[in-house]
Parts: sequence; structure tokens; C-alpha cells
Amino acid sequence: QVQLVESGGGLVQAGGSLRLSCAASASIFSINAMGWYRQAPGKQREWVATIVSGGTTNYADSVKGRFTISRDNAKNTVYLQMNSLKPEDTAAYYCNANIRGSPYWGRGTQVTVSS
Repeated sequence: QVQLVESGGGLVQAGGSLRLSCAASASIFSINAMGWYRQAPGKQREWVATIVSGGTTNYADSVKGRFTISRDNAKNTVYLQMNSLKPEDTAAYYCNANIRGSPYWGRGTQVTVSS
């Protein structure tokens, strides 16, 4: 069973940047798809970005051009570089891995963007 631990969240002013990390307890080399989701208070969890083992990435329209997802298989870590942050990016951010059809989630890291 793989455990995912997010880190890197915090408080930042609008226009600032943060880099989130998701460390896996086992090798992610064979995990095809890993991604980030977020959930703002009172809202449903929404998909943010995905990266597959071949390196292809996809982004939600709301973050395209501002966020970059990457993975370092040697470190068993997935990253989310977030630039030009907006107050509406405020949410708990969760790492996700799809392993043999089953979703795995971390506990999340809070990102708060002040205006």
C-alpha cells in the first residue's frame, strides 16, 4: 500500500508562488497517473493537474499557464509549481495516485492566497 504525503503549502500573497511536493512511500516508477486535486471550503474537490509516466501533462483550465506538474521517479515525488497565485486558488491541495485502478490520496496541504 502506497502512502502519499503532501507538503509545501502555506500563506502567500496574490501573485506569489508556491511549490507543493507529494512524497510517496514506495516507487512511483510504475504508477501511470499521478495528480493534484483541490478542495475549497464549501466546495467539491476538483481536479487540478495530472502527469502520466510518459511525461504527458494535463491541466484544468483555471490553472493552465500558471501551474506546472512534474514528477521525479528517482525521489518518488510529484511536484506542483504554482505561480501567479490568485485568491481563488485558496484550498486544501491533495495528491492522488491511480494504482491498478484504485485511487490513493494524501491528507492534503493548505494553500491560502491573500488579496
